[in-house]
Parts: sequence; structure tokens; C-alpha cells
Amino acid sequence: MSARLNELYRDFSPWLSLQVTPKERNRIWEQTQDYSNTHARYNAYLNKVCLNTFLTWLSAWCVESSLPQPSIGSIDDTLEVVNGTAIQLGDLARIVLIPSEPFDSEDLCVPQEWVDIPSWAGDYYLAVQVDLAAEEDECCIQVSGFATHRQLKSSGKYTKESRTYVLAGEKLIEDLILMQAMLGLNMKEKLPPLPTLSEAQATKLLQYLGDKSVYFPRLQVDVPFEQWAALLSDNKWRQQLYKRRMGRFVEETKPAVAINLSKWFGHIFEAGWQSLEALLNSESGNFDFRLGHRDLAVREVTAVPVRGIKLIDLGIQLGNKSVALLVGLTPETEQRVSIRVQLHPAKGETYLPPNIKLALLSQLGETLQEVCSRSQDEFMQLPKFGCPRGKVFQIKISADEFSITENFVIESIIEEKHE
Repeated sequence: MSARLNELYRDFSPWLSLQVTPKERNRIWEQTQDYSNTHARYNAYLNKVCLNTFLTWLSAWCVESSLPQPSIGSIDDTLEVVNGTAIQLGDLARIVLIPSEPFDSEDLCVPQEWVDIPSWAGDYYLAVQVDLAAEEDECCIQVSGFATHRQLKSSGKYTKESRTYVLAGEKLIEDLILMQAMLGLNMKEKLPPLPTLSEAQATKLLQYLGDKSVYFPRLQVDVPFEQWAALLSDNKWRQQLYKRRMGRFVEETKPAVAINLSKWFGHIFEAGWQSLEALLNSESGNFDFRLGHRDLAVREVTAVPVRGIKLIDLGIQLGNKSVALLVGLTPETEQRVSIRVQLHPAKGETYLPPNIKLALLSQLGETLQEVCSRSQDEFMQLPKFGCPRGKVFQIKISADEFSITENFVIESIIEEKHE
């Protein structure tokens, strides 16, 4: 062991203690203002003080020990939602720093993400106390010991409420030189792969968890950990989650294509739409007209010659409930169609969710008509309106953060009717 390494070893025997200068604290505080709430901001501050201070020491240790220089990835999007940072030592090891404050428990408390996400899991986990409340010249970080991934999985106590693995402080290995001797050894338990999220599933989760009013997105009980982990482990989705929570995400929207209602007279329906008869004959159980007082309103739309329907999932925030958007068409003249729009509950529900809005918009997005559901509404409908050939209109369904808009146009009536 070199003289310099002997000196470094004495510095942390039994605990590694490294000073944090006031200048460094102020610099890092200025760098950690860009987070969605006070908790995330302070979490980032604590982690960056810990990481930057330890990296300075670790780089010198790696030089003295002829080890690969440490590297880190993007951390801002991670620190928005979870405690801890990871350091890679080439192909030898992955080290995860878990900072805490001196008044916290002496146990090592590791968020489940760092243990059960295969691409995040470390070989070694360092318990680091960050003392920033002391006198300015006494602020420091202290590494009180480390544990291996296998140790956390076998001896750590998993707490479901906080999604955390807790290892008692007395079980930590204090000697970091021992960690050096173990570099390159397999210290990880084998982990099962995460589920694959579809683009639609990921979008729903991002819309929900990207709302900064959801203060702790990692602890939402209605989102299973496996889904959360799959979302977080994808770089693109994790960065989008951060941008959404910061209010910087701009939805990539494709130009809206208007549904040509004149095709419905020829029994041609766009993807997602079908005739009412086709849905009722499918015996899917997704929709049933024969529900109480709805029959009175249904007669209005069932009496028209053409009826199209679309089932719409309202998303996680509204309990994954579905509604059925029903559009009925009656020709008035060769150039004009009378239109009736209704919204019904679907998937066996008797009532619409309250506070659902159904609106008729102009081509420019101006609200022309709007109705809102109350508690125990079995359906709702817009006043009947006429639409001339070539006129574009929109139907919008919205509730809280959920919103979907369908664009319609009557391109031709006579030609399509006689196909």
C-alpha cells in the first residue's frame, strides 16, 4: 500500500470524514433550485453535496490504487423523485451513495429503486451522514460503512409503506479498504426483469405522476412498484417525468385529422369507432343501453339512421373508468346533417363520473356548448345542432387533468349515401 493510500486510510479509520467548505455549499445550493417542490430541492442539495465531496476523495483514491476513474450519469431527473446517487468504477463496481442527516437513523435506508431495478442496482451501498448544521468550518460528510446488494436483499428489512430496504447500522462494514479488496467480485443478487410498459401505459403514468401536486410520486399506492420502476428505468420516460414536473414538457401533437362523418352513411368507421349495432351485438359487456331512465334519451339517438360510438378510457386519475361517446346523424338536406351527441357510462357502470364535461367546440377551439355531469347522472347530451358540408367541429371530453378532443367534418353527403 502506497504512503498516500496509507494516509487516506488513516483519514477514514474507522469512518471516512471529509470537510465541506462554505464556498462549496453555496455553489451547490445555487445549482439545486430547479426542482418541483421544497422536498425535492433539499434532497438534491443533500445528494449533490455528498456526491461532489466524496467524488473528490474517491478520484484521489482511484489514482493511488490504480483503479478506473469514477463516472456518473445524469442525476437531476433522478433526484427529483428518489434519494441516492450512483458512481461507476469502470467494469469493477457500481457504488451507490445514500446520504442522510446526523439526526436521522443510523441504519442504512435504501430506496427500493436502487435495489430492485436491475439497471440501477449497485454492488456496494455507502451510508453517508451529511452534517451541514454544524459551524461553517465543521460541516462534513462521514461514511459510516457500506453494505453489498446481496446483504441488503438477504438481511435488509423491506418496508412496503416507504418502499425502502433497511439494514441495521451494526451490520454495516466500516472498513472501506475491505470494499477495495472486494472490487470485481459479484456482490449482486439476481433480479427478475421489469415488466414492459406500452407507450399508452407510460403516457398515462406520466400524465399522473408528472403533476407536481403529486408530492411523492414514488409512493403512490395506486401505481404498483413494478410499473413505477419500469417507467423510471427508461431514460426517455424518466427525463420526460422530470420535465413534466417542472412544467417544461411540451406535448408533441400531430395535426388533428378530422373524422369524415359522411363515411358513416356508407358504414365506414375510423379506427376506434364502430356502429352502435356492432358494439351491442359484440356482447362485450362494455355498454348497455337498457339502464333506467336512459331509455328516454336513448330513443332520441336510436331513432336516427346512423350512429357511431367510441369507448374512451378516462385514465388512472379517474380510476381507469370508461365512458362511451355516442354520435347520431340525421340528414336534413343534401348539404346539412343534424347531429346529436351523448355521453354514457361504460363497462357495467350505472352512472357517469361526476364533473365530466362534454363540450362542442368550433374549428378554432371556441366553446359553443358545454354540459357537466352531476352525481348519479346516467348520461348527458349536448343540445342537437346542425352541421353544413365542409364545416369542421370538435367534441371535447374533460375532467380534472384528463382531456380528449375528437375532430369531425361533413365532407360529402350525397355521394357517400349511395355507395
